Amino acid sequence: MQSACYRQVMAATRTAPHLITLIFATGLSVLSLNMFLPSLARMAADFEVTYGLVNLSVAGYLGVSAVLQLIIGPLSDRFGRRPVILVCMGLFACASLGCVLAESIWVFLGFRMLQVAVVGGQVLSNATIRDMYPPNEAASRLGYVAMAMALAPMLGPMLGGALDMMFGWRAGFVLYTLLGAGMLVLLWADMGETNTNRSSTFAAQLREYPHLFRARRFWGYALCVSFSIGGFFSFITGAPLVAAAWFDLSPAMLGLGIGIITGGFMVGNFITGRIAARTHLTTMILVGRVFASFGPFMGLLLFLADRGSIWVFFGSAIFVGFGNGLTNANSSAGLMSVRPRLAGSAAGLAGAMVVGLGAVLTLITGALVTPQNGPFVVLGMMSGCSFVGLLAVLYVRRVDAQDPLPDAI
Repeated sequence: MQSACYRQVMAATRTAPHLITLIFATGLSVLSLNMFLPSLARMAADFEVTYGLVNLSVAGYLGVSAVLQLIIGPLSDRFGRRPVILVCMGLFACASLGCVLAESIWVFLGFRMLQVAVVGGQVLSNATIRDMYPPNEAASRLGYVAMAMALAPMLGPMLGGALDMMFGWRAGFVLYTLLGAGMLVLLWADMGETNTNRSSTFAAQLREYPHLFRARRFWGYALCVSFSIGGFFSFITGAPLVAAAWFDLSPAMLGLGIGIITGGFMVGNFITGRIAARTHLTTMILVGRVFASFGPFMGLLLFLADRGSIWVFFGSAIFVGFGNGLTNANSSAGLMSVRPRLAGSAAGLAGAMVVGLGAVLTLITGALVTPQNGPFVVLGMMSGCSFVGLLAVLYVRRVDAQDPLPDAI
């Protein structure tokens, strides 16, 4: 009996994980950010603290996430994907239980920051897919993962709100605990090691980093994906004010409008999944950036011409979501392919850039937007971010033309 169990464990450590396992791991990392958002006000009342203090569970989480991604990626390049993702998921499950049992805001926030370990599910799933497939096929698989992952921000807040109404805000963290424990079991059984080219020592690995940092293609791809997602951060920051001041939308209708951009993202990723394996990475990205730049720019022109409407505003967001769907998986596959030995490090660094730039753009949009200028600021920020992403992919194509050989082996 023990011998059979041992053989099963050893087989799990050797075989590549199924795609559905990586989709679940990625989806949980997204769900951990937004499912409890409808409960923030009740949590503040329960802990008898200000809303701003309890909101650190979101802002602080994003900050720690950016830092942790810089650590998780290199650790997985050195020790392998499997042990690092198992540790991350175990920490998440334990931290979620700590949040359930917390009786003070500071204890809660401490465990909430430990929950950030779940971000390893997203970073290491991407790196694992790149380990398993060549760049174009990896982009196709990443497209399917992102398409499924997009359901998490759409359904998470609704699920969290329903749990809060029926059982209280702690119910959401009970669900986090159960999902984390279940995910840990699934990863233990299915997550085989895919990093077969690990560095012998940290010193040897560190000697590889300057090659990644000097790789022009990496920075082009990383800036492209960062500004692509940055446009979405600007939209979700300014859309609530625009919806209330200009269109008098109810919260439910606002949620539907925000969901539209996610729907466009899913369609773009579906197309990526279908054709990326036989299409050049930068071609897909370029088409996506053109769509994402055209939509909000035309929307801005219509508002400036006093032709703006609710359909124009949210319709512009569909173009951004669709363009991001064509962009993000291909850009991620590209940046992890510049230095395959450092795929985890590249994924972590790019993820930290996305979170950091998203936080900056959120602050800028929040500072600039007013009831009077709302649509102009939001559409302008989305258009500007999309255009910077377009310039970034044009830069990568220029590097490809000048130096057809990879920046590194």
